[in-house]
Amino acid sequence: MGDGTATATDLGTELEKYRVELTGYCYRMLGSSFEAEDAVQDTLVRAWRSHDKFEGRSSLRSWLYRIATNVCLDLLSAGNKRARPMDLTESTPLAQAALTPRPDSTWLEPMPDGRVLPSVEDPAQAAVAKESVRLAFMAALQQLPPKQRAVLILREVLAWKASEVAELLGTTVASVNSALQRARATLAEREDQGVRAEVSDPLDEEQQRLLERYVRAFEGYDMAALTALLHEDAVMTMPAFDLWLTGSADITGFMSTLGASCANSRLLPVRANGLPGFAHYKPDPDKGGFTPWAVQVLEISQGRIAGFHCFLDTSRWFPLFGLPLHLEREADQVEEGQ
Repeated sequence: MGDGTATATDLGTELEKYRVELTGYCYRMLGSSFEAEDAVQDTLVRAWRSHDKFEGRSSLRSWLYRIATNVCLDLLSAGNKRARPMDLTESTPLAQAALTPRPDSTWLEPMPDGRVLPSVEDPAQAAVAKESVRLAFMAALQQLPPKQRAVLILREVLAWKASEVAELLGTTVASVNSALQRARATLAEREDQGVRAEVSDPLDEEQQRLLERYVRAFEGYDMAALTALLHEDAVMTMPAFDLWLTGSADITGFMSTLGASCANSRLLPVRANGLPGFAHYKPDPDKGGFTPWAVQVLEISQGRIAGFHCFLDTSRWFPLFGLPLHLEREADQVEEGQ
């Protein structure tokens, strides 16, 4: 009995080693943080239950990816494509801005880096992994048919051989190569339409200074300072609302009118989707201190902010990022400490 328990424990420990990379794979496939984590849990449970049938004809890692792929393809059979607001509607001028929510299942969801990016020693490999969870790339992936999506991720992101992918999907090398060509063509078309986020890892000095200036401008709600940091054609999104704004004038105009309650906010740094971001807390008029308002993910290009994406469903995002659900004012914290 003791031996069986030890073996089960060892197997559980061995399977757990793959959780982060499998979560990254399922997240790229599904575009949803929570569906990805559920898919990985399902994968690991299936593997644990059927391990006695695993005959070692492939590596444990390949076997887990096969299970995860099948789980994801089943989830994607309903045909839902997660998207960003700009994938669904035209940009709205500020004068016509209306906050219209859509269901959670509509949206591409943010993800903390630590849950999907395993530690790797090779800087080139780490850079590819980060690029492949950036919001624009994730949105492009969601436009691919599910099997093309799997082929592209396995071949381009995870560097599997065509023969390995063919075996995993139960198809031919020629079919894999054809799917990869079509997927690459679709992504190339979309790349021409968007801004490419440029973020060093770690952040270089210029990027770090830009973010420090951004925090000062945002917390001080200084619209002139914020305008200086934004590209003229910067984009702001706010899922779960389908509204999106283009241009620094409309963005700061929105913030100083419909978004005026965010004055005197606090920002805490986070890393999401391979990009810099912030947990945004705004003043809490009822309890004092600050209450969660959004997870912001920023896209930087040519020394300015090109994308400003605010994910507003804080009851879901803040626990996912391990963030507190209330911040005290610094003066209150000092008084408590005395």
